[in-house]
Amino acid sequence: MGCESTAGLSRRGARLAGKPPFAEYIVEHFARSGAADYVALCIAENNLLTDLVLPRLAAEGDPPARVLGYDAMVGAQEFREQLARFMAQRFLGRRFAAEQIAVLAGAGTVLEDLFYALADPGDAVLVPTPSYAGFWADLETRNELNIVPVHRGCEDGFRLTTERLDAALAGSTQPVRALLFTNPDNPLGKVATAAEITAVLDWAEARGIHVVCDEIYALSVFGATPFTSVASLRPRLGDRVHVVWAFSKDFGASGLRCGLVVSENEALIRTVDGLAYWGAVSGHTQWLLGRMIADDAWVDRFCAELRRRLGSTYRLVSEALADAGIPHVPAEAGIFVVCDLREHMSERTWDAEHALWKGILDEANVNLTPGAACRTGEPGFLRLCYAAEPLERALDGVARVGRLLRG
Repeated sequence: MGCESTAGLSRRGARLAGKPPFAEYIVEHFARSGAADYVALCIAENNLLTDLVLPRLAAEGDPPARVLGYDAMVGAQEFREQLARFMAQRFLGRRFAAEQIAVLAGAGTVLEDLFYALADPGDAVLVPTPSYAGFWADLETRNELNIVPVHRGCEDGFRLTTERLDAALAGSTQPVRALLFTNPDNPLGKVATAAEITAVLDWAEARGIHVVCDEIYALSVFGATPFTSVASLRPRLGDRVHVVWAFSKDFGASGLRCGLVVSENEALIRTVDGLAYWGAVSGHTQWLLGRMIADDAWVDRFCAELRRRLGSTYRLVSEALADAGIPHVPAEAGIFVVCDLREHMSERTWDAEHALWKGILDEANVNLTPGAACRTGEPGFLRLCYAAEPLERALDGVARVGRLLRG
């Protein structure tokens, strides 16, 4: 025990043993979890509705015996039909066939298997930044792809433009197979308009590039801009546009590990089916979630309360940030705000950002997500998740950071 030798491991095994694909803020989080004074504003979890979800799942009682047996590895037929109906009603805007849906153990597994089908080792994938930090682990660890950041800047509100896409494409030294486009955005909390989505689709189509639309926060919209799914903008997705969603964020159920891809590309779904054995969702989990989303009256109440609580919590945290003298990017969806702490760095460098993040962690015992982990194009923008902790603790964390920064 405790031996650091990697003798006998493969090249990939030795690499992971030496450096697991977890960002430093995640390592620090699990090292500090459980400490009474620690405030985790870094973990992408929505714990605001646990009091609604747990009783609804518990109300189902004993599952049928069939959940103990094997079923289709990409999801039981009944569950995929329930999902098709639910998503058509709630955010996709139209109904897909159950056979066009593949269910796997979480969105990370979905992305890994999806990109296994779309790209070969060494190929490139465009990701607009700042982005979800986990995409790098999802795509690069086992698939050995190269993520090419599409840097958006604060000077125009972090807009994704075709000029920025073109620059990233031209700068890639490897073939670019796809664009991974997140809407609503993590970490910016922005909702793309129909015109913005259409511009992205047109750009990718003209270049023969797949678009993977991560719509994992589709229901978590509380601002003025309504959510528009890519599926609602065209009569067909075609073979190069795919939608990813999961229960982890909108339903605050990241531990149940259930995500999915919707695609009209039959060959892609067959490929994912061939990989699904290693990432199948428990039959019991499928049964529970299927029963939950089939309850229209409950889902109506849940979605309304989801928007209400997210909006209320965001407004209170936004006010607390203003009181603490911390500028932030206005949000209208999701569970994050991006804080602008550039003025509190000794210099505009990544080393200075790391020192600032570590100082906040060590002195205030508050963990934010560094901008470097989100591959932000400029140091000093740190992500704050306001839904992972109870509101009182989140507000206390903001106040602590404010006191520390004021000196």
